[in-house]
Amino acid sequence: MLRRFKFEEEVYESLSCVPMAVRRKLDRVGVKISLGQWQGLGRGERLAICHLPAESVEEREVMKVFMEEAVRNRCGSATKPVTEEMRRAAEPPASPPPALVASAKAEGVELTQSAWEGLNADERYALIKLGGGEKQSHNLVAALRELVGQRGRTTSSAG
Repeated sequence: MLRRFKFEEEVYESLSCVPMAVRRKLDRVGVKISLGQWQGLGRGERLAICHLPAESVEEREVMKVFMEEAVRNRCGSATKPVTEEMRRAAEPPASPPPALVASAKAEGVELTQSAWEGLNADERYALIKLGGGEKQSHNLVAALRELVGQRGRTTSSAG
């Protein structure tokens, strides 16, 4: 089952961009595709990628073959491999990264260990991708409200 986030609801309607849960799957599989390649795929192929399982080693291998063939056939170009670091990052750490905690705090949300433990791997991955690096995504605030707002403690009275 594909994890759908409210903060990217419009993405699911059009599939014009790669949904966050699919980005995690692709990182786990070891495949990177450009936005142009994603948009070059047919809607049915994009839907299949969204819903193909990628939990077991065998499922990830099947998805990788599907992705590589679909992109090559539709776009005439190859997918790129992700770095080992990106593959590891697809399995979020047991504690929230300090940069993400700082980004959350700057937005008025205290991302505690307890709140982090209440998140599943897709949710943790999304938050890291949106706010764990040097540059924050415009979706970080909406994601924090959606995923941590109910569990974390806000640091401002506005809540």
